[in-house]
Amino acid sequence: MAQPTAVDEKTEFKRSLGLTDSTLIVSGSMIGSGIFIVSADMARSLGSSGWLLMLWVITGVLTVSAALSYGELAGMMPKAGGQYVYIQRAYGRLLGFVYGWTVFTVIQTGTIAAVAVAFTKYSAVFFPALNPENAFYTLGSLKISLGSLYAISSLVLLTWLDSRGVQSGKIIQNLFTSTKLIALFGVIVLGIGIGMSNGMLSANFQNAWQATTTSATGSVVPLAGMALLLAFGTSMIGSLFSADAWNNVTFIAGEIKNPRKNIPLALFFGTLIVTTIYALANVAYLSLLPLHGSPGAAVTDVIGRGIQFADQDRVATAAVSTIFGDVAVSIMAVLIMVSTFGCNNGLILAGARLYYAMAKDGLFIKQASSLNKNSVPEKALWLQCLWASLLCLSGTYGDLLDYCTFASLIFYMITIAGLFILRRKEPQAERPYRAFGYPIVPALYIVATLLICVILLYTKTFNTGMGLLIAGIGVPVFYLTQRGKK
Repeated sequence: MAQPTAVDEKTEFKRSLGLTDSTLIVSGSMIGSGIFIVSADMARSLGSSGWLLMLWVITGVLTVSAALSYGELAGMMPKAGGQYVYIQRAYGRLLGFVYGWTVFTVIQTGTIAAVAVAFTKYSAVFFPALNPENAFYTLGSLKISLGSLYAISSLVLLTWLDSRGVQSGKIIQNLFTSTKLIALFGVIVLGIGIGMSNGMLSANFQNAWQATTTSATGSVVPLAGMALLLAFGTSMIGSLFSADAWNNVTFIAGEIKNPRKNIPLALFFGTLIVTTIYALANVAYLSLLPLHGSPGAAVTDVIGRGIQFADQDRVATAAVSTIFGDVAVSIMAVLIMVSTFGCNNGLILAGARLYYAMAKDGLFIKQASSLNKNSVPEKALWLQCLWASLLCLSGTYGDLLDYCTFASLIFYMITIAGLFILRRKEPQAERPYRAFGYPIVPALYIVATLLICVILLYTKTFNTGMGLLIAGIGVPVFYLTQRGKK
C-alpha cells in the first residue's frame, strides 16, 4: 500500500491557535539571544553606524519579503509540516527528505541546544555553579557539567509541557513572548530618548558611511569597493541568524484556526514586528554607546570598549548599564533568560510537527507519526528532545549550527523558487493568498540571498562547505532507507 502524503493526511490536530497566538509564535521563535550580542561582531566587521543599520534594515526587508512569499504556499497547503510539505510538493520526496534531515540533525535541534545553553549561561549570573567551565566529566568533545544538565532539564520541562497539549505551549509562548517584546520596547524607548539628549547618537553618525574593519587587537583597515561588499555580506550572517526561525509557524499549520488566512497574516505581522524592533534596538545601542571602542583588559568601562568591544559581545548589557549601572547585568540576564526560554518553547513546539509530517510520509521514524491523547505528536517531541540534549553535551553543536545557517538560507531560496514551479505545474490550484509583488519580490529575494551565499562561500568556505556536506549526506541516507523498506 502506498504511503499517505502529508498533503493528503486527515489530521487529528485541534485547531486552537488564533491569529494572535500564531503571530506570537513567529515573534517568539525569532527572538532568542542573537539581538543582544551579534551587533558587536558586526560593528567590528563594518566599523560604520550607517552600514550597520543598513544591514539590519536589509535583513528585515529580506525576511518580510520571504514571509510574504511563504504566505501563498501556506494558504495552498495548510498542513502540519509547513516548509517540508511545500518543498516536497514542488520538488518531490528526495529534496523534501533532505530538508527534513537537515532540520532534524542540526538546524532545529542545534538551535534548540544553542538556545538552551544561552539560557544556562545567563542563569549562571545568579547561580555561578552553572558555568560551563565547571565540567565534572570530559571525554573528548563530550562535556558533562551541572550547566549542561540544567540546559537539558529545561528542554525536558518544555517538551513535557508541550506534550500535554497545544494549549500549554500556547500559554507559555504568549506569556514569554509578550514579556520580552515589552522589555525590548522599554530598552528602545529609554535608549533613544536618552540618546537624543546626550549627543551620543549624533556623534555616532558624524562619519556614518566610513566603513572599516577592526581586528581583535584594535588595528583598523579601511573598507571600500569589493572589500566592503564582502564584509557586508559576511556580517549579514549574524543578523540573518537573529531573524531566523520565523518559518516555524508553518510547521504547526494543523493546529491554527483558519490557516489559509491566519498563517500568511501571522508571517507578515510577526516578521515585521521583530525586524522593526531589531533595527530600533540597534539605534538604541548607538544612542547609549559609541560604535568604536578599544579592546584589552586595560579598558574596563563600557564607554571605552564601545559597541565593538563590549564585554563578551554583550552589547545590550553594556548599553543598559549606562542607564542602570551595575544592576544592568542582572536586568539583562533576566530578560535574556525569558527570551531564550520562550524562544525554545516555540522551536520545540513547532519542530516536532515537521517530523510528524515526515513520518506520515514514511520518511522518518514510524513512531513519530502518532498523536497522543492530547492531540500532539508526543513521540516526535521526545525524539527531538533526546537529540537536542545530546547536542548540548557534545560541545560541537555551535559549529554545526554555523555550518547549517548557510544550508538554511539555501532551503529558503529553494522554497521560494518553488512558488514559480507550482505556479507553472498547478495553475488552477486554490490560492487564497497570492505572494505580494509576484514575481518581482520573490525573484529579488532569491537573487539577494544567492549573492549573500556566494559571498559566504568565498569568505567562509569551510563552514559553508560543511553545511552543504551535512545536507548532502541526506541524499544517500534517503536512498538507503527507501531501499531498506523495499
